[in-house]
Amino acid sequence: MTQERVQPPAGSRRLPEKRWAIARAASVVFGREGYTRASVDAIAAEAGVSKRTVYNHFGDKEKLFLSVALEMAGELTAAIAALADRHLGAAVDRRGAVDLERDLGAFATARARAMLSAGDRYALARAIRAEAAHVPPDVLRSWLDAGPFASQRDIAAHLRRMAGQGLLAVDDADLAATHFTLLTFSGAADRSFFGAVPISDAELADIVSTGVHAFLRLYGPSVGS
Repeated sequence: MTQERVQPPAGSRRLPEKRWAIARAASVVFGREGYTRASVDAIAAEAGVSKRTVYNHFGDKEKLFLSVALEMAGELTAAIAALADRHLGAAVDRRGAVDLERDLGAFATARARAMLSAGDRYALARAIRAEAAHVPPDVLRSWLDAGPFASQRDIAAHLRRMAGQGLLAVDDADLAATHFTLLTFSGAADRSFFGAVPISDAELADIVSTGVHAFLRLYGPSVGS
């Protein structure tokens, strides 16, 4: 199975070299240790800079965590949006040769593989989910809005467009996007412990095909007939 990997936005490497090194080190340490246990000393050591340099660039641990969490969320969101454009946009653009099951399945598979193999970017997401009660509430809300919620809004926009073309029977695109994620991704995330352990192509294919089939039972064009 061809795997489509997440690529960071081209502009993200325009950060000053030390700031970039600190941000990447922080993503590793926060992803490994979580927010509560991670220390600025460990991040400085990982980045090869002094603790004072970390504070000079980011102020404090909470601001550093927020900055890194938003950057990681933005990279994943942009990558998932590109996959949605490629696969879900194709379902509308082809018009006369639409195969919803194929296009929805291709997107679901590409999204799962990209997210579950995203390394430090998804390790940080695992850490946030694991200790959400200990992450500052403003940081958690900002991360959700820049990451998971942003991706859901983007998927909803594609489903809304597909419904406008008569390809789906969708009244509430936001709810449909939530159902799509629950049916085609959540099982893979749970089975792989959110990317911590590998999931086989066969397992993922089974989750996706079953989920897409169920989604089309709910939202296929015949539902609205």
